[in-house]
Amino acid sequence: MRAETAARSRTIVGHAVLLLGVLITIFPFYWMFVMASNTTGDIFAYPPELVPGSHLWENMNKVFDGIDFWGSMGITVVAATAVTFLVLLFDSLAAFAFAKYDFPGRRVLFWIVLATFMIPMQLALVPQFVTLAWLGWVGSLKALIIPGAANAFGIFWMRQYAQGAIADELIQASRVDGAGFFRQWWTVGLPVLRPGLAFLGIFTFFHIWNDYLWPLIVMTDPGKLTLQVAVQQLNGVYTTDQSMVIAGALMSVIPLIGVFLIGSRHFIANLAAGAMKF
Repeated sequence: MRAETAARSRTIVGHAVLLLGVLITIFPFYWMFVMASNTTGDIFAYPPELVPGSHLWENMNKVFDGIDFWGSMGITVVAATAVTFLVLLFDSLAAFAFAKYDFPGRRVLFWIVLATFMIPMQLALVPQFVTLAWLGWVGSLKALIIPGAANAFGIFWMRQYAQGAIADELIQASRVDGAGFFRQWWTVGLPVLRPGLAFLGIFTFFHIWNDYLWPLIVMTDPGKLTLQVAVQQLNGVYTTDQSMVIAGALMSVIPLIGVFLIGSRHFIANLAAGAMKF
């Protein structure tokens, strides 16, 4: 009886801690919704408003009047989707090769990839912009998509995942059956790597969606701005309608919540399926 009581107490405490963590995580989104549904005066009032107001649609209409919201969202969706697809493709191919193929210079090449991961993004902005200007891509979607088509973090993450998830016996059996590199990657590697790819896809999509600095530099056409850059333009020179800006930020976050819910379900499902197979 004492053991059962102690186990039940630990379960209750664990659930209480998890519930507290969920509330702490959700509160910033709730607070954003509260500020977006009130006026700027209500935001700076003391004590602050803790319940949603009645100005949400008014603030959203101000956002639509201030920027081309749907056009910017379309550009952001295309860029984030394209980059995510290319990253999953190229990073999984490179990681599969690094993890399961022994070829001359493998360790050296992998360390070079890791070295590029250690370079701060700010140091690469100028040479990257000069290269794209030489190619004539500045101001186009190619400038948002091509530079992010592969990254060192994704290669490192997928390589570490592939080393432990893909059995060498499966690779050897596929070679006996005459499968080449791409066939092995498609039929042996990808089914096992789905949980890792799901995480990498969510991470990459969020990163591109929320990126501000690079689109601000490379998208020189005011009519072709990503969502984060467009929302920043809601800030006035002398005065700013904070409730309108927060409403724009809220509208830009809502699609990410949907992507996370869909992606996390696939991540958990694939992870559970992989565990059952093993």
